[in-house]
Amino acid sequence: MKVMILAAGRGERMRPLSDTIPKPLLEAGGKPLIVHLIERLARAGLRDLVINHSHLGEQIEKSLGTGGRYGVRIAYSQEEGGGLETGGGIFKALPLIDTEPFAVINGDIWTDYPFDRLPSRLKGLAHLVLVDNPPQHSQGDFSLHDGRVAAEGTSRLTFSGIGVYAHTLFAGCRPGKFPLVPLLRAAMARRQVSGEHYTGHWRDIGTPQRLEGLNRELRHSPT
Repeated sequence: MKVMILAAGRGERMRPLSDTIPKPLLEAGGKPLIVHLIERLARAGLRDLVINHSHLGEQIEKSLGTGGRYGVRIAYSQEEGGGLETGGGIFKALPLIDTEPFAVINGDIWTDYPFDRLPSRLKGLAHLVLVDNPPQHSQGDFSLHDGRVAAEGTSRLTFSGIGVYAHTLFAGCRPGKFPLVPLLRAAMARRQVSGEHYTGHWRDIGTPQRLEGLNRELRHSPT
């Protein structure tokens, strides 16, 4: 199964750090955030990667190269004009993704999620990994009941930025900038999105403060 890592965001909340370094290359525990992900994916046997980029994207390509030093193979999807949002970015990269289904992971998270347990077959159009709501997102995103994800519900969890998708989720889409969530909500309404609740370590590294917090954790307990 191919994996796409989303690395095209401008990282506004991470400024001023992201003014000169793309957010996925910011370091915690002595290595870039995106390298933590790549190493975990390689250990899980997921070695065919696609990485999109826009803001300072040439730094990402120069740093990671073709992925050989990490035991993976990396192809790049370059986005002009500041990026295409999540949906548009995935849609643009689909010609590089020849597996059905395929996984997509946000490039600005840190987690010990065991990627080898991502489903290689879908019962529907998508599978989402949900986590407990962090302090900065206490209302959550979606609800989970009997393995199905719904847009509404009283007990809500946060989407981790880890998902597995069918190509047909993007049927009818057109090139350009658009979000992913409306596609997921439409699929949820048809009960075509499965999910799981992961209770292990997961961090959304969206601000300098969260980056420094992760850096402190990893210095004391390297992973």
